[in-house]
Amino acid sequence: MKKVVVMEQIRSFIAIELNEEVKQKLRQIQGILKIPGSDCVKWVEPENIHLTLKFLGNVLAANIQSIIEVLRAVAEEVTPFTLEINNPGAFPNLTRVQTIWVGVAGDIKTLHHLQSKLENSLKKLGYPPENRNFTPHLTLGRVRDEATLLFRQNLGKVISSTIIESKLTIQVETLSLMRSQLTRSGPIYSRLSSVELKGSCQA
Repeated sequence: MKKVVVMEQIRSFIAIELNEEVKQKLRQIQGILKIPGSDCVKWVEPENIHLTLKFLGNVLAANIQSIIEVLRAVAEEVTPFTLEINNPGAFPNLTRVQTIWVGVAGDIKTLHHLQSKLENSLKKLGYPPENRNFTPHLTLGRVRDEATLLFRQNLGKVISSTIIESKLTIQVETLSLMRSQLTRSGPIYSRLSSVELKGSCQA
C-alpha cells in the first residue's frame, strides 16, 4: 500500500500591521459603537486588527519562501508612506449592517499601487486576484446572523453619526506575511516574515 504524504499547509495573508496607539484608538471606537444589544456583534480584538492587502488561504509550507521573495521584489519598488484612520462605516450598507469597519485615509494612491503590485506578482505564483475592488479598511466587528434588522439599522445610525476628530497616523514601512490559525476562541495571528519597503527581509 502506498504511503500517503501529507503536505503541511499554512493559512496565510499579507497585511500592514498597526502600532499600539492605533490599536488603542480602535478599542475606543468599538466602545462608542457598543449600543444596547451589541452582544449580537462579534468584536475583533484590537490586537488582531490589521490592514489586509491579500488573503492567500491555505499555502503549502514549501511555497512560503517564494511568497517572501515576491514581497521583497514589490517592497523594492514602493517607498514608505503614511495612512490615517478615518470615520467608521459598514458593509454592505448602514441600513443592513453586517461588517463594522474604520476607513483608511492618507496616501491612498500609494496603498492601491502597493496592493495592485502584490496582486499582479502573486498571480504569477498561482494566486488569482480578488474579483472585487480593493477597499482598504480595518474590521472592528461582524454582526451575528441572529441580529434583527432593527438592531442593524440602529447600529447603522450610530456608525453614521460617529466622527473621529483626532486622526491617528499609520506609518507604513513594512509588509507582513501573517499566519492565521483558527481556534474555537477565535483566530490566532502570528508573523511569518516582515519585509521593509525599500529595505530587506526580517525574520
